[in-house]
Amino acid sequence: MRDSSSPTARTGTSRNSAGGLKHRHLHFIALGSAIGTGLFYGSAEAIQAAGPAVLLVYLLGGVVVYFMLRALGEMAVRNPVAGSFAEYARAHMGGWAGYITGWMFAFEMVIVCLADLTAIGIYMGFWFPDAPRWIWVAVTLLIVGAANLASVKSFGELEFGFTIIKVGAVVAMILGGAAILVFGLSDSHATGPANLTNDGGFFPHGPSGMIASFILVLFAFGGTEIIGIAGTKAEHPEESVPKAINTVPLRILLFYVVSLAIILMIIPWREVTGDASPFVQIFSTLGVSWAAAALNVVVITAALSAINADLFGASNVLQGLARQKLAPGIMAKSRNGVPVFSTLILLVVLVGGVILNALLPERVFEIVASLATFATVFVWLMILLSHVWSRKNMTREEVANLNYRVPFWPVGQIFAIAFILFTFGIMAWTEEYHLALAVGAGFVALTTLAYFVTGAKRAADSIPDATASTPEPTSGENLSR
Repeated sequence: MRDSSSPTARTGTSRNSAGGLKHRHLHFIALGSAIGTGLFYGSAEAIQAAGPAVLLVYLLGGVVVYFMLRALGEMAVRNPVAGSFAEYARAHMGGWAGYITGWMFAFEMVIVCLADLTAIGIYMGFWFPDAPRWIWVAVTLLIVGAANLASVKSFGELEFGFTIIKVGAVVAMILGGAAILVFGLSDSHATGPANLTNDGGFFPHGPSGMIASFILVLFAFGGTEIIGIAGTKAEHPEESVPKAINTVPLRILLFYVVSLAIILMIIPWREVTGDASPFVQIFSTLGVSWAAAALNVVVITAALSAINADLFGASNVLQGLARQKLAPGIMAKSRNGVPVFSTLILLVVLVGGVILNALLPERVFEIVASLATFATVFVWLMILLSHVWSRKNMTREEVANLNYRVPFWPVGQIFAIAFILFTFGIMAWTEEYHLALAVGAGFVALTTLAYFVTGAKRAADSIPDATASTPEPTSGENLSR
């Protein structure tokens, strides 16, 4: 374990304003990371598992995400470095921790990208049923690949546009659902708060139902940690990162809890079967005949947004590892701040993954959500532990001088870590998650082996800390408020 207060050279910083992400980019990246296919489609399966009690699970999951992001934000504002949480893990917990965190995040992003790429091919079949899916997959890779290779700003602008569409769809659903409740526009069945309790109660499947929905809920929140990576590309991370992270509770409350509560008050929870998105059912209740086509645009946008953001996050983390000789050296090369070769390599991997999806679609989709969840919560755990270790290496005076810090220390961190460990326990206990758990554990084992036999350990041991304390803003409002 290294002392994070020792002076070192940085691996990279985001304070260069040339072509960096602006406040609005980071806010919309933070917003978009919480709205994806996990909400538009995955929420139906979570509702079936827990009933109306799924609202509490989303709240609990939101609390975990918030404390994880606050921990990441505290480290990112204090020391914005190119490797983000992978570098924080290495600096505070040692070389293996940073190595495994970076590669696990890249693994997570590739898995989610593969799912969303294949999903886009399926979605486009709504309009073009006879066209080969690979055409749409290729077009998607060209769009997001071009955006990520052009410049950081191009990525930010594309994500900005995608998020506006997604947010607009959710807001439209909330307003439409509120209109149904207030004006009684539904003639098919009773609506209102009674729907949350009149069919088996608020906990129709008891605690086991809530527990069964944990994996699906956390999968929906996967990718929110990209705020830490995007923040290193921001023009003013000490301002942008706190503002983006501080909106997380409101985003989760509005876009998950409120929207799903409205759905459950209009549609009895047993009727949210997953045959169609809950959002389609809301629009159908309103009598909007073009609801399916409209939602298809939204889910395609959500998938494009996820691929765009995930490719950005994975390529930047791999570049950070490569600069430290923890990944192939070619991945360290960049142009105008863009990790060109890391992005190109990931695009090639995604092409190969699409082929696998075409050959074995059933096998891939069976495990993708649970496998992505394993990788997601593993990365979250490493972020939380890195933060705990960083605090151990700080004096009381340094903690007191932090302009942005984790609230309710250390209770919030203990709760978040315990929740994640409980999630791993659920995967070990539940048979349907055993394959994902085995694949995830196998990836950890293989990566660990690579760390010791490829020279990565020697490289990590020779790297000076890139997270030396930097002066924090001394003027302005305390950002932790």
